[in-house]
Amino acid sequence: MGRRKFKNKKVRYIAIGCSLTAGAAVAAALLPSANAAGEEKTPEQIASMCERSAVLNGKKQTTADFGGGLGDGFAADNCDFVETKFETFDGPTEKVTVDFPNCEPNATEPSKVTTEWTKSIGQGEGKYTVTQQGALGGLFGALSGSWVKHKGTLDLTVRTATASESETREVPVGKVLHVTFTPKMQRMTGEWRVRIDAREATTVTNATPEQNFVAEEVVEGPVIRPGAAGAPGLADGTSKAVLEDC
Repeated sequence: MGRRKFKNKKVRYIAIGCSLTAGAAVAAALLPSANAAGEEKTPEQIASMCERSAVLNGKKQTTADFGGGLGDGFAADNCDFVETKFETFDGPTEKVTVDFPNCEPNATEPSKVTTEWTKSIGQGEGKYTVTQQGALGGLFGALSGSWVKHKGTLDLTVRTATASESETREVPVGKVLHVTFTPKMQRMTGEWRVRIDAREATTVTNATPEQNFVAEEVVEGPVIRPGAAGAPGLADGTSKAVLEDC
């Protein structure tokens, strides 16, 4: 969209209880901007308008692209997803193995155990109905296009990524061992920017000014290690052997 200035309508939001890794939706409270005029739109409505726009991320759409019929029209002239931030962070640490005790009364030496585990990690979901995995049509493909340009990211249309490990470890006498895993996560923040072009007056309609709407988007997913020979990589993270007293 270049350096077009959004000057008519802009929506800000407060995200409450965001947990996309667990697949939870985000509740939003709207605060209309002070200079907004006319009817305000909720972020969900703006996302829906984006889905039904004539041009989405530079690609012309037909009504069939969003499940519309022959008599349906477009809700907006243009929509672009504009990424504003990309960051990595540690996800929640979880216990991924059973306990391996070395607690026999006559034990005198460390015991060797093989700790094997596999962990599935949720792979991204947008805040709005049209940007959630499994939604018919929707905007998830547009989000995925921005997501995969980052090194180590997996296509968002894959529902889960997997981390796994098999290690031989020693359990000292009088200790119980288990393994924890902390996934490395990434978060993409951006905006859906929707535009309805200005319309000149006709014999039956009044002229209307250009209208612009903005809805902020957040998507999270695991960091992915490069796969071998083009195969999907495993989810990245840190495993740790934890020792406790018997």
